[in-house]
Amino acid sequence: MRIAVTGSIATDHLMTFPGRFSDQLLPDQLDRVSLSFLVDELEIRRGGVAANICFGMGSLGKESILVGSVGDDFADYRSWLDRHGVDTASVHVSELHHTARFLCTTDQDQNQIASFYTGAMSEARSIELGPVADRVGGLDLVLISANDPEAMLRHTDECRSRGIPFAADPSQQLARMDGADVRRLLDGAAYLFSNEYEKALFEEKTGWSGEEVLSRVGIRVTTLGAKGVVIDRQGEEGLHVPCVPVQNVVDPTGVGDAFRSGFLSATAWGLPLERAAQVGSTVAAHALEAAGPQEYTLSRRAFLDRLSAAYGAGAAADVEPHLTCPNA
Repeated sequence: MRIAVTGSIATDHLMTFPGRFSDQLLPDQLDRVSLSFLVDELEIRRGGVAANICFGMGSLGKESILVGSVGDDFADYRSWLDRHGVDTASVHVSELHHTARFLCTTDQDQNQIASFYTGAMSEARSIELGPVADRVGGLDLVLISANDPEAMLRHTDECRSRGIPFAADPSQQLARMDGADVRRLLDGAAYLFSNEYEKALFEEKTGWSGEEVLSRVGIRVTTLGAKGVVIDRQGEEGLHVPCVPVQNVVDPTGVGDAFRSGFLSATAWGLPLERAAQVGSTVAAHALEAAGPQEYTLSRRAFLDRLSAAYGAGAAADVEPHLTCPNA
């Protein structure tokens, strides 16, 4: 199963604030906020939603095709992704802009305030998926994740016109898109990914109820943080999968991307939805325990042991024949 992942490719500038954002916000002054947070740490990491997802898939031994736009400062990052099993041949290199930047501050309660500089990502709207499909011998699924909004719409429309199944995952871009564009993104999607807050925002922006959304997508996957994940399909009872216990939360940045990488890999292996969510949750647990969205390492034996401890020996037995982590 060939999966292309479209979306942002960026470097992450991750900062830690040793207090609580909520302590600095005055309820009667929220219409004129002017705050500066003195941070203790700065980490510069490789990131971007699409790149994070492809990295996670490669760490499980599942190659994916990365589709996005970068600047001419991408050479080292490309080498890193190539070494981790990512096909980067369809990445567009801008002659005008730097690679996108994500700047995020996390407080002691794991709340985050972030900004995103699009840079070269604005040129992703010029990328056609047809040549990508021709190069790799066809595409079985295209994940359309957070990206330049025009690129997201273009890729969605092209998937429909070419008959390529697609997964909608607009995440951060929901906030800046209007209802008509959000409806255009998700209508007919094979999968719809979101967190719990985004789920409500989907329904508010589209004007569709939860049932109406389910009538327009194949499978709806909603991550619930520490409460796990819920998978819904029209006419069926929702499937809840608990999360994997985490030893030490270091950084939540990219944990949703890590979940998607595991879910999509297991889907490509032909495993059922419950197993896909369990694999996704296991990758997410590793990501939570690392400082940065591509700083975790997956070893085959340790991954299977952790999967088994959380979900039982049967889960590990189902995954084991497919798992080919580059690390033993």
